[in-house]
Order: sequence, then structure tokens, then C-alpha cells
Amino acid sequence: MNHIAIRKENIELTEKRSPMAPEQAAELIRQGLKVTVEPWANRFFDDASWRTAGAELSEDISRADIIFGVKEVPIDDLIPGKPHVFFSHTIKGQSYNMPLLQAILDKEVTLMDYEKVTDEKGRRLIFFGPYAGLAGAINGLWLLGRQMKKEGYNTPLSEIRQANTYKDLEDAKAALTAVGQKLKETGMPVSSHPWSVVITGGGTVSRGAQEIIDLMPVTEVTPVEFTDLANRNAFDAHVLYKVVIDCDHFVKPKAPGARFDWQDYFEHPENYEADFEKYLPYISLMINGIYWEKRYPKLITREQLRALYAERRPNLRVVADITCDPRGSVECTVHCTASDKPAYVYDPLSDEADESMQAHGPVVLAVDKLPSELPASATRFFGDMLLPFVPALARADFSVPFEKLDIPAPFKRAVIAHQGRLTPDFEYLYDFLK
Repeated sequence: MNHIAIRKENIELTEKRSPMAPEQAAELIRQGLKVTVEPWANRFFDDASWRTAGAELSEDISRADIIFGVKEVPIDDLIPGKPHVFFSHTIKGQSYNMPLLQAILDKEVTLMDYEKVTDEKGRRLIFFGPYAGLAGAINGLWLLGRQMKKEGYNTPLSEIRQANTYKDLEDAKAALTAVGQKLKETGMPVSSHPWSVVITGGGTVSRGAQEIIDLMPVTEVTPVEFTDLANRNAFDAHVLYKVVIDCDHFVKPKAPGARFDWQDYFEHPENYEADFEKYLPYISLMINGIYWEKRYPKLITREQLRALYAERRPNLRVVADITCDPRGSVECTVHCTASDKPAYVYDPLSDEADESMQAHGPVVLAVDKLPSELPASATRFFGDMLLPFVPALARADFSVPFEKLDIPAPFKRAVIAHQGRLTPDFEYLYDFLK
């Protein structure tokens, strides 16, 4: 009998997700697979629910043919010679996880990373993306409501809670819908600055965030319209504006007179520079949902924030950095946070995170496991995408060389390491390991 294991998520105690839900494990059991679950009290789905589904609970998962998790596996928990599937956060050469990658090679673990499970066109097939956006937007509005209350603005936004305090996504949406209805009746309070939510990017993270923001009585405008309102100082003080800004409007070609070209930008980002600073004075809440690498321009720099916060009370209250790249596309993301302490204030003068939340700067939400704040819904969503691949992975013979490894093509593209070596597409990581 082919045998899979679901490991505990012990890299971060606030992590409550699983790679699949008990009812999805039950479907695999009906297909003839054996499922062993490593007990873990922090998991959203309790041990009893797995037993009811027909899974075995055991502290020893070493007998399984393949081990599934969500986040990184602690080095000591890696089982030598076994195939593991999880988000490794190694493909950018992240320095903090190079010891993990080296241990994977030393222990001859086969590592498959969900982030690289793609179709033939490079589109990701298994992801939590929408739930990062959903939870990030809930928390962004929660923090904005708190900041407004701190400034003396009593609005229905102050009734919003952190995403992980709601029973599930539907419970959160019902609560935010009620807040949105109240806000529709009261309008936004009059301020010397406009009220706006700016969402960057156009992918699944952005769409998830928009699903939440659209529960508020927003007036959506394009980046061009937003710029025009700013230039004419024509904002309506009672309106909450929503603006989605993608690459074609937050960078521009360096060459005079050149036009933005999507393909050229992705292939030659060095030909472009950020054009985001013009929006900064008019943003109340920024939700950052773009994929970013070092070769791309940065949207918000330390210097820009230092200049912006030279004002006594600038407009930018909250930066919800869903992509959570420390010192990445938005430099006020100093470090990542966990759900039990999700935010800090960025101090533009010291260029540091103020954990006391008292500095004169924007509140930064930098939780790098946001989907875990909606664990039940996020797990089921993820499991639906993963399940069709599991039987073939469980049946595969991982003892053969990589060239002969017979697994579904999307997962073969995701094999980072096999039998103590990096696979051809990931040999560039040897440079980072050095």
C-alpha cells in the first residue's frame, strides 16, 4: 500500500495550516492510500478529525513513502533519503535557509517545493496566494481602524478585528460587510488628506485583497484618475478610494520617450525605474501584493519615507506588506513578524522597527504566514489543488536517478534536490551555498 505522511508544522508556533484537510485525506484513503498524520496541538484540524477521516496518528512518520508539509522543516526533523514536499524558501538563495538546503543535500533528501510546481508556461498550480491577500487586507483594515481611532477618528473601521480572531473566512466577511454598511451610512471622516487604499500587483494575492476591500463602500479609480485627483486636489473627503496599481503604472522606462512593455520589463528590469513615489502622499493604506526580486526596482525607499514623515502627520498610516520581503520592494519592511505580534512602526529617522509602536512612522504589517490566519479555508483551498497529484507521487520510485524519475511534470519541475545533489534547473544555488 502506498503511504503518505502529513508532518507537524513546528517551524513557527502560530502556523495552523496543513497541506490538506481531513476530508481530503479521507478521499485519498478511499483511493487506496495509507495516510499517517504526525500529531500536533497547534494544527487547526485536531487529532480526532484525522482519526474520523481514517488516518493513522503517529509520532513516527519515517515509514511513509513521501512526506507532505507546508512550511520549512527543521533540520533535525528531515528524514534522510525521504522525499519531502514543502515551501522551502530557498530558490532565491535566501541566506537564512541555506543551512536547511545544505542539510537536505547532506541527508540525500528529495525536496519538492510547491512554489515551483508549475505548468508548461510557468504558471504556479499550488498556492495559498488568495488567502495571503484576504488575510492581509483584513489585517490592513484592522490596523487602519486602530490608527484612525488613535488619531481621534471614531469610525466603524475600529470594529474590525485581526483575521485570526474570526471563525473562518465567511465569518470575517460577514463582519466586514456589516462594517461596510455602517461606513456607507456615515462616510469617511473629514481629513486634510484623502482616504485611500492602494493595492499593488494584479495576481492572486492582489485579487484576494480586493475581495475584502470591495466589502467596504469604496470608489474605485485607475492610477491615472488617482494621479489626476491628486494634481487637481479634487478628492472627496467622505470617500474611501480604492486604487489597484500594477507594474505598468509603478515603474517607467529610463529611456526618454520609451513606453512600458510588459515582456521587456520582466526580461530587462534594469531598463526601468520606480515611479511610485508620486502616489505616496495620497495613500492611507498600502497593500503590497507584488512578487519581487532584487533585480526589480524598489517601490518605496528609506529616503522617500524620511522625506514623507518630515511632515507632522502624513497620510500614509499602514503598509500591509503581504509579500513580506525584508528590505525588499518596500524598505520599511525591516523584518518579518508572526501573528501573535503582527505589526510594528517603522521609524524613518532611525531606519528601525519600533516594537513599542510609538515612533512617528507607518505601521508595518509583515506577517510572512498570513494564510495561516484563515487556516480552515486556506487549507481546503490548497488541498483541492494538491490532491490530484498525490496518488502518483505516492506511487513513484524516488530511488532512481533524477533523469529517470517518473512523477507528474509539474512536480518534476519542482524537484530542487535529489539524492544529495541539486537538480539541473537549481544548480545556481550552489553559489549561494558557498
